[in-house]
Amino acid sequence: QGPLVESGGGSVQTGGSLKLSCDGSRYPNSRYCLAWFRRAPGKERLGVASMDSDGYIRMRDSLRGRFTLSKERANNTLYLQMNNLQPDDTAMYYCADRDQLNCPLQSANAEAYYQFWGQGIHVTVTA
Repeated sequence: QGPLVESGGGSVQTGGSLKLSCDGSRYPNSRYCLAWFRRAPGKERLGVASMDSDGYIRMRDSLRGRFTLSKERANNTLYLQMNNLQPDDTAMYYCADRDQLNCPLQSANAEAYYQFWGQGIHVTVTA
């Protein structure tokens, strides 16, 4: 299977919206975790949202209400709808997956749990 590939990033003004896509899930027909992480300049990579193969969604507390996670089953594409974007949302956004459930997001070892990663895509929010 090919690599995970993110798309939909770019530059947007404060208050605008972007929708990120992640293609290439390695586990389309079994249990899995799919997740979005982001790394802002000078900070560690943190979990944004995750979804398991049962459709259970986790969302970082600080982003709840602005970001929405969804998945298109037909092609295994993972989407991250980002609304009311703020300058603090500026970061490199990554998608990742793992062939298990119980997808960690906000725990200290969340990043290490995932097996496959995309190259990341830039999101820039101008003030």
